[in-house]
Amino acid sequence: MAAVTAGGPLPVGVLVVDDDPLVRAGLTMMLRGAPDIHVLAEAGDGTEVLGLIDRHAPDVILMDIRMPTMDGLTATEAVRARSDAPEVLVLTTFNTDGHVLRALRAGAAGFLLKDTPPEEIVEAVRRVARGHPVLSPDVTRRLIARVTDSDRDRRREHARERLALLNHRERDVALAVAEGRSNADIGAVLHLAVPTVKTHVSSILTKLDLNNRVQIALLAHDAGLVDDRDGDV
Repeated sequence: MAAVTAGGPLPVGVLVVDDDPLVRAGLTMMLRGAPDIHVLAEAGDGTEVLGLIDRHAPDVILMDIRMPTMDGLTATEAVRARSDAPEVLVLTTFNTDGHVLRALRAGAAGFLLKDTPPEEIVEAVRRVARGHPVLSPDVTRRLIARVTDSDRDRRREHARERLALLNHRERDVALAVAEGRSNADIGAVLHLAVPTVKTHVSSILTKLDLNNRVQIALLAHDAGLVDDRDGDV
């Protein structure tokens, strides 16, 4: 996340990664119009990303999927494997659902369509810099519906084994996260203080070795928690 000084938060540092120079230029120009966002660098291929992270320490990466040498999916996996990983927002179109799902499982904070209105892209960068994923529950369900039946069965078994590591309250919180609820909403539904909710979310991430709330939601969907609430997990 962006650093904070006595005078307030520093601008969110952004790395723009896209193989199309015109797209990069457009994104950079748009983001530079926001006073609280600073474009640190641009890259035209995934092979450049890790070096630019070392050089500029961005808070957020806008990552295209289709690039010639190293695609955005491979680059996202490499980025999120780092202990000091910045957040990644994937740039995509609706015809790449399976690719987006792979990026989310790798730890991307969400995705944006390339025709998203400029003000929404700017706000999405701000949100992920604050640790809030940009992905609606409806989109999550739509993506998961594209997984094959055999893959879904395998993932369900694996997800249930992992969720068995959680206690009852943590599973309740995981389900609420999968439903797209904010910490305040989770607290209201489960009669918990917001700091307690945050503690449970942190515990879930640690126990399950996950990066963010999107991955909690994906795991809960894989396990059937959202669709099979009355069944055993």
